[in-house]
Amino acid sequence: MIILGIDPGSVVCGYGVVDMQGNNSFSLIEYGVIHAKKSTPEFYERLKEIYKKTDNIIKRTNPDCSAVESMFYAKNAQSLMKLSHARASAILAATMNDLPILEYSPKEVKKSVTGRGAASKEQVSFMVRKILNIKETPEFFDATDALAVAICHGLKSNMPQSKGSSWSDYVKNNPNKVL
Repeated sequence: MIILGIDPGSVVCGYGVVDMQGNNSFSLIEYGVIHAKKSTPEFYERLKEIYKKTDNIIKRTNPDCSAVESMFYAKNAQSLMKLSHARASAILAATMNDLPILEYSPKEVKKSVTGRGAASKEQVSFMVRKILNIKETPEFFDATDALAVAICHGLKSNMPQSKGSSWSDYVKNNPNKVL
């Protein structure tokens, strides 16, 4: 399963594409950031840039689904509104390409990658680089955060489902994950 992870932002929008094979084995396809503000200082033009670049990433990597970090509380309402618009631009690109969209909270993403919901960006970046065997240190945490969102989805989608599945089915199907 190829997963596009998105860490939305109106200035810098992170993205990461991973391939999950079998039992939680991940390989890196590509990652990076969309420098929306470098392209144009005009806010609405940045939204168009996020949409176009996300659309290009989807067409280039052909993911099966898209995972996006959900909104979190911010003290500044203006920043929250701009972030909402940036998220909408990336989500629209995924929707226009008929990708399923799943959302995960920042705490859920951090916990799935580091084991701790309050992990720092540095800890998330370290674990993402270990999981995906990335040697270099990415310039922006937005990129490793986006990869973490994709990994989170992969891990969550590989968990036993509540409908029609039981713990015994999970153990039987995943003997290497249970001691």
